[in-house]
Amino acid sequence: MPALDGLRVLDLTQFEAGPACTQALAWLGADVVKVEKPGRGDRARGADSARNEAYAPLFCAWNANKRSLAIDIGSDPGHALFLRLVSRFDVLVENFGPGVMERLHIDPEALRPVAPGLIYARIKGFGNSGPYAGFAVQQPIAQAAAGALSINGEPDGPPTIPGSMGDAGAGMYAAVAVLAAWAQKLRTGRGQQIDLSMQEAMTFFVRGRGAIGSRWGARAAPRSGNAGDVPPGDLYPCKPFGPNDYVYLMPMTESHWASLCTAMGRPELRVDPRFYSMPWRIQNHRALHAEIGSWTRARTKFEAMEALGAAGIPCSACLDTAELLRDKHLAERGFIEEMDLPVHGKVRVPGFAPRLSGSRVPVKSPPRLGEHTDELLRAELALDDSQLDALRDAGVIGGPPRCD
Repeated sequence: MPALDGLRVLDLTQFEAGPACTQALAWLGADVVKVEKPGRGDRARGADSARNEAYAPLFCAWNANKRSLAIDIGSDPGHALFLRLVSRFDVLVENFGPGVMERLHIDPEALRPVAPGLIYARIKGFGNSGPYAGFAVQQPIAQAAAGALSINGEPDGPPTIPGSMGDAGAGMYAAVAVLAAWAQKLRTGRGQQIDLSMQEAMTFFVRGRGAIGSRWGARAAPRSGNAGDVPPGDLYPCKPFGPNDYVYLMPMTESHWASLCTAMGRPELRVDPRFYSMPWRIQNHRALHAEIGSWTRARTKFEAMEALGAAGIPCSACLDTAELLRDKHLAERGFIEEMDLPVHGKVRVPGFAPRLSGSRVPVKSPPRLGEHTDELLRAELALDDSQLDALRDAGVIGGPPRCD
C-alpha cells in the first residue's frame, strides 16, 4: 500500500515552496486536496502564455497527484464550507504572505475550535516571529539571507544565486516536519503548529561550507567558483564546446589521482615533480588544470565521464535540463516519467527520488482548476446537486475550465 495511506492534507499553497512540500506527501501516498480560488487558483497556473493560463508548466511541475477544490474562502458561505471541511483532514499546509491567513480567519487560532487535532504547517520567508517576520520573500531572497549566495560564484566576482533550491529545499524540509508531526499525532492524538522559515531551511545547504570555511563565524567562507576542495577537482571543457559541454572531476585521494593519470593515458603525470603530492598539485593547479583539460577537450563530456567513472574517479558530465530528461541512466532506473497532460500532450518529467521497497504510488496528472470540487463536496460534506449548483451560481465554488 502507499506509505502515507490515510494521511489527509489540505493544500493552501502557491508557486513552489508549499507545493513542493505537499507534492512530496502526495507522491508518498497522502490524499492531498489543493484548495484554490475559483477562476484563478494557484498563481503558478498562469506563469506561462495565455494558451496555458490555467495549466502552466510551472504549475504542473509541483502539483502532480493532487486533487483540486475551487472554493472562495473569502466569502462567508465559502468560509463556512471550509470550516466544515477542515476537521476531516490531518494536515493543513500554507505558504501565503505574512498576515494572509489571519485576514481570511483561517489561521491556527481561528481553526483550533473546529479542528483541535490539526497539524498546521506554515512556510514563511523569515518565519512567523522575529524582526523580519513581516517581510515578503521569494526564493533568491531566502538564499541571500541564508548565506547561500555568499559561497557561490567566482572568487573575484559577486555572489551568485545557486539554482532554485530555495523553494524546493524549504518545501522538502516542511514535508519532513509534517511527517514527524503526524508520527507524533499517531501516538498522542494531538496536532501542532509547524513554523518553517525559508531562511533557516536554506542554512541546511550551506552548513558544510560554513563549517569548513568560516571557522565558527570568525570569518566569511570564501567563494571558490567551480574549483573543488583540492586540485584537480574542477570543471573541464569538452567538445563540441557548447554552453554545457563540461565534465566535473573530483579526485579526492592519492588513489583517485593515480587512477586519473592511468585513465588519461598519462602515467608520467603521477611522478611529475609539479604534481607528485597534494601540496605540489595545489601550488601548480593552473598547470594541472591545463594538462587534464587537454585530455577532456578531445572528448565529449559523456565519453570523458564514462572513461573516468569506469576507472573509479568521481565525475559527471554537466547535464543540462533537456539532457536530464533523456539520460539513459535515469531512464533505466525508471526515474523519468512520461505523462499525457491536458494542453501539453505527452511530456517527460522527473520523478520522485526516494524509492520505498514496500510502497509504490503511480504518478498522476496535476489537476485542472476545480477538477474535483463536486466530487469532494459530495463525499466530505454530503452536498447534493442542487446545493452544488446554487454555490456555483453564487461564485462560491468553481469547476474545471473547458479543455483546450
